[in-house]
Amino acid sequence: MGIQKFGMRVKEIRISKNMTQEAVAWEAGIEPMQLSRIERGVINTSLSHILAIAKALEIKPKDLMDF
Repeated sequence: MGIQKFGMRVKEIRISKNMTQEAVAWEAGIEPMQLSRIERGVINTSLSHILAIAKALEIKPKDLMDF
């Protein structure tokens, strides 16, 4: 449940910033397919990826948990 909510939050913020998965993944240093799986709630992700995604989206990591 939480994994899906986290993924939906990442996608929501990414879309609100008019960024593609590829752009966010590139900025975060992860594979686009990895970001896709995170957004779909298919996989759990590490703290290091959460921090990198937040940096790529130019937000605070806690904002990704606001669901």
